[in-house]
Amino acid sequence: MAVIQLENVTFTYDTQTTVLNGLNYSFDAGKIYAVTGRSGAGKTTLLSLLSGLASPTGGSIYYQNKDIEGIDKYDYRSKNVGVVFQSFNLIYNLSAVENIVLSMDIAGIKGGEKQKKENARALLQSVGISGEEAERRVLKLSGGQQQRVAIARALSYNPDVLLADEPTGNLDEQTQDEILAILKDLAAQGKCVIVVTHSPAVAAAADEVYRLQ
Repeated sequence: MAVIQLENVTFTYDTQTTVLNGLNYSFDAGKIYAVTGRSGAGKTTLLSLLSGLASPTGGSIYYQNKDIEGIDKYDYRSKNVGVVFQSFNLIYNLSAVENIVLSMDIAGIKGGEKQKKENARALLQSVGISGEEAERRVLKLSGGQQQRVAIARALSYNPDVLLADEPTGNLDEQTQDEILAILKDLAAQGKCVIVVTHSPAVAAAADEVYRLQ
């Protein structure tokens, strides 16, 4: 059964420029989906719609058979979907652990500060961040390490869906392969992973590829 489904989804800027027109896509749990297309085709716009940061100007998007326009968008974004932004959007003067704990607090995760930090360290370790790196300010981490922190933060409230905008765009080939392995493992755990990408390697690793014209 589809976790997210698009029915005739259209998005138009300023009532004049149509970026997405009549999309009918289905996204299942346990799979990686690559969304490809030239620059300006609407890939990032599609992620904004899927995350509830923007609303379609036509058609509907369903999460577990519920139109997301009829549910609490804040609740949806803080519990059901995790977003990995292209620019990471981490708080650079905080440590990796502090970034994860802050995300847990925003999502309303229950538990004391000590427990949340322990959970944050375990989550960071699962994406390849060592104990020492977890305590560093994000500003002191490499691009690949920051990407791992961004993935961990998106997973901090255990969402069903992970949305990633060019997660390997600024990484070397080895780090790209490591990030891909993390995404594949998340899909194997039952997550629905949707990745916007220009990378042929990422598209080749996906279970399904949707190309925007």
